[in-house]
Amino acid sequence: METGKVALGVLGGLATGVLLGILFAPAKGSKTRKRILEKGQKYADDVKDKLDEVYKNGTDKYNNFLSEAKDAVSQKEISNSNLNK
Repeated sequence: METGKVALGVLGGLATGVLLGILFAPAKGSKTRKRILEKGQKYADDVKDKLDEVYKNGTDKYNNFLSEAKDAVSQKEISNSNLNK
């Protein structure tokens, strides 16, 4: 849910920036559109990079949890086999 809030905030900021850029643009329409496109692409790349980072961190945490769970199960099995001897 935290990731969704971050992405939503970034997209909201992007939309606000684009609208303000259009409203206060002193340049010709073609130049303004080009600048908006470039900034939009930059923001889209930033969002993608952030989502990739969040995905990687989540995957790493999942893999660490899975490894720890497997270790705990193995330790429990060893403990149980020692009790049965």
